[in-house]
Amino acid sequence: MRIGVLALQGAFIEHENMLRALGAQPVQVRLPEHLDKLDGLIIPGGESTTIGKLAISYGLMEPLREFAAQTPTWGTCAGMIFLAKDIGIDRQPILGLMDLTVSRNAFGRQVDSFEADLDISVLNGRPFHAVFIRAPVATAAGPDVAVLSRLPDGRIVAAQQGHLLATAFHPELTDDSRLHEYFLSLVG
Repeated sequence: MRIGVLALQGAFIEHENMLRALGAQPVQVRLPEHLDKLDGLIIPGGESTTIGKLAISYGLMEPLREFAAQTPTWGTCAGMIFLAKDIGIDRQPILGLMDLTVSRNAFGRQVDSFEADLDISVLNGRPFHAVFIRAPVATAAGPDVAVLSRLPDGRIVAAQQGHLLATAFHPELTDDSRLHEYFLSLVG
């Protein structure tokens, strides 16, 4: 499987390493032609405004939107923001494909980053140890969105809409490959 990792900014190398360890072939995506012949795409965490501005600069917005509309795509942290249809009053480039309302930096500044064990409905076994770094949350999900995990206060931190997957945290910063395996199962 050839899985693209949007490599404009953020934690793309960590995703590549996880994919490689699972037997997939990661491909760095920086230009529209890099989307050719990919089986799936990961939009990593990073700074969502910067990712959007760079995507515009490199002519990637429409090609990414067309690709993700048809092909399994997973957004982690900033990638969740980038996939969402509604990010509130913030005005920045987004793909607007997933019926989620997302709040950026929902937990505050970098110093407020944290880790939590989550029950994720599509994963068997032990809870998933999630790393939240200046993370978003989804405050609402449309009727076609499956909520996969919530924090104890009810805020949504993992969701799926058909072939689109979004997580508010950074699974690539852990040793637990189960979410990457799940994404590859969506691709395969």
